[in-house]
Amino acid sequence: MSHALILPILLPLVTGAGQLLLYRLPFGVQRLMGIASTLGLVLLGLWALVIAGSGEYHLYHAGDWPAPFGIVLVLDRLSAIMLALTAVLGFCCLLYASSGTDKRGAHFHALFQFQLAGLNGAFLTGDLFNLFVFFEILLIASYALLLHGGGRARSRAGLHYVIINLVSSALFLIALGTLYGLTGTLNMADLALRVAEAPAEDAPLLAAASLILLVVFGIKAAVLPLLFWLPRAYSASSAPVAALFAIMTKVGIYAILRVFLLVFALGEAPVNATAWGWLWPLALLTLALGGVGVLGSNSLRTLTAYLVILSVGTLLATISLVTPGSLGAALFYLIHSTAMTAVFFLLADLLGRQREAGYDRFSAVGPIGHRWLLGTLFFVAGIAMVGLPPFSGFVSKAWILQASAQEPQGLWLWGVLLAAALLTLIAISRTGSNWFWRPDDMARPYPLERGPLALVFAMVGLNGLLAAFGEPVMGYLELTAEQLLDPQAYIAAVLPQAIASAQEIAP
Repeated sequence: MSHALILPILLPLVTGAGQLLLYRLPFGVQRLMGIASTLGLVLLGLWALVIAGSGEYHLYHAGDWPAPFGIVLVLDRLSAIMLALTAVLGFCCLLYASSGTDKRGAHFHALFQFQLAGLNGAFLTGDLFNLFVFFEILLIASYALLLHGGGRARSRAGLHYVIINLVSSALFLIALGTLYGLTGTLNMADLALRVAEAPAEDAPLLAAASLILLVVFGIKAAVLPLLFWLPRAYSASSAPVAALFAIMTKVGIYAILRVFLLVFALGEAPVNATAWGWLWPLALLTLALGGVGVLGSNSLRTLTAYLVILSVGTLLATISLVTPGSLGAALFYLIHSTAMTAVFFLLADLLGRQREAGYDRFSAVGPIGHRWLLGTLFFVAGIAMVGLPPFSGFVSKAWILQASAQEPQGLWLWGVLLAAALLTLIAISRTGSNWFWRPDDMARPYPLERGPLALVFAMVGLNGLLAAFGEPVMGYLELTAEQLLDPQAYIAAVLPQAIASAQEIAP
């Protein structure tokens, strides 16, 4: 395998380091460096989708050390999807920030690149310890991005965000220490074999380690009761940072998929059975709380933060069914929800700039400049977010309902998901009518920047394209789901010498 596989990590790391060293250069140069790097990541993401589409696993052995002794990067369909989604979202957010948000604090572009490097590393690593390392990289960058621009609200939200993630990091290390002490390895493929072959007396400790990891990933994903940091943190961030943070909860969901469908999935009594038992009710409660939070929000940014929570509940409830259909539907919804919550964070900023007072708060009543143009954009984005045709939200939810209809617990998901969708529809309709269904009595609207407006329109248009090309996308995601449910193939790719062992312990 060529060195191209490490570029999604190396490119933003080198760019970010260069921006720190050359911070005295004109600000426009830093912008161009960041945009060029992120555009390169978009191209690398598309390349990853193409080469992973064959179904083969592509590996990069750092220092040419073979697994499980060296650091290995693994590209499959799931990691390719996450790389491409992160790159496209990051490119859109950076373009939006370049309209002026990036000037409100120091080193924005370098921090943005380090955030992307941490995200891409988490999606590519084949080692649990390096997953922890990349988590820390993206979290440290996110701490500074959250505080970018200053302010009391951001400082308070940032303190809570830092504390909860420091606790999560400590728990992560405890789980890693337990697993390494029991198995002597942290390479995911090798760990899967060692866990499956572990003696019966180690089963309680392995189950405990798996549940600690579930708590860690649950904090990252914002699962009830570990989600109360998210609304304040996301609503306090600047618009492009909050939009980029839409992918942050998906890192936790990716980790749950990768670890619990690989590391703890083999053997006659898979360790992940306990985790799935806990995840299902917590996911439904998270989904329900997200719907209630959307209805009770006092600003558009807070509403969008609860939409993120709602999407997390929907994803985890669907994933908990652990079938090819449910996993494929969850991945489609992951792409849709990440893109549309990012759109709503940016839209809240566009609307807030056109209000005389209150920014995006619902309690502040006042006219909005460019009411018809922004009202149309809000209407179309709202339809896409709620899940009405012809946008991808409708396709994804229909697929989820179809996949869950064949499962015994599917009726619960139907009821909670449809109720949450109704609450979302009510909240967005109420917001739109209060803001736009009134005489436009603003004599002179505030200037409307064409670049950010065109960007948000383009992002909504991409959502429509996702629905238009839904069939080939669904085909790719179904193959991704099948690949996820075949951990032996992953092990055979990373540890060719263990093919026979993997087949012997297949469930």
